[in-house]
Amino acid sequence: MLTGKALNVIHDYSPKAEELLSKAVKLEPALVEAWNQLGEVYWKKGDVAAAHTCFSGALTHCKNKVSLQNLSMVLRQLRPGSLDEHSRHVMDSVRQAKLAVQMDVLDGRSWYILGNAYLSLYFNTGQSPKISQQALSAYAQAEKVDKKASSNPDLHLNRATLHKYEENYGEALEGFSQAAALDPGWPEPHQREQQLLEFLSRLTSLLESKGKIKTKKLQSMLGNLHPAHLGPCGDGRYQSATGQKVALELQSLSTLKPGVNSGVVVLGKVVFSLTTEEKVPL
Repeated sequence: MLTGKALNVIHDYSPKAEELLSKAVKLEPALVEAWNQLGEVYWKKGDVAAAHTCFSGALTHCKNKVSLQNLSMVLRQLRPGSLDEHSRHVMDSVRQAKLAVQMDVLDGRSWYILGNAYLSLYFNTGQSPKISQQALSAYAQAEKVDKKASSNPDLHLNRATLHKYEENYGEALEGFSQAAALDPGWPEPHQREQQLLEFLSRLTSLLESKGKIKTKKLQSMLGNLHPAHLGPCGDGRYQSATGQKVALELQSLSTLKPGVNSGVVVLGKVVFSLTTEEKVPL
């Protein structure tokens, strides 16, 4: 087992390490470290299903945070047969990461992996602000309990990705920049930062020019706005399908404040749309 573990230190897949670690678990099936090492070997080989089997097998012998951490990660990489199956894998990934954190609340890696699991859940369940906050809290806890976590470029990149989709562009740019500074040889953070800067430049230009719509047409669009277009929100009240009643106040866009504007309804027309070519992470 020790020779296989030593061979597994290198970044690339080692056939010899696979051979030795496979023998180790056959000779002593309860050797949890050998199962974890073999799972990592299969992971490097690209056999995610076999890696999943190894980490799950290790947990049948002994509950340990390393197996839980790795299982959380490989679950999100398993090739699903359907979208529903992928969603179940992501939910299970969150559960395994939570268990790892419960075993050692001072392990920064467990908190970081939990943050990543929540990040995947965020993109797979409608981008809920609650899940976003859970991911950010996990990343913050990782940095709090483990000072080395602040030097992890992946943490900064993943958190910046979340900030971007939450439209917290300042925090997103800061995160991409920090990730690039921590790993200058990694091109993705710099590319993502430049893409976001270009997107914001186009957005600013379109906002300043009001979508490049001619003044006469814009005035006509504004003149055609009527409170009746608010539909069920037009009388200052709204009742949801569950029966909850909400009082609403009609306000102009210029009066809105950053964040949630409770009890407010606005009336307007879309003058432009701007999309990003970047795909939503899964």
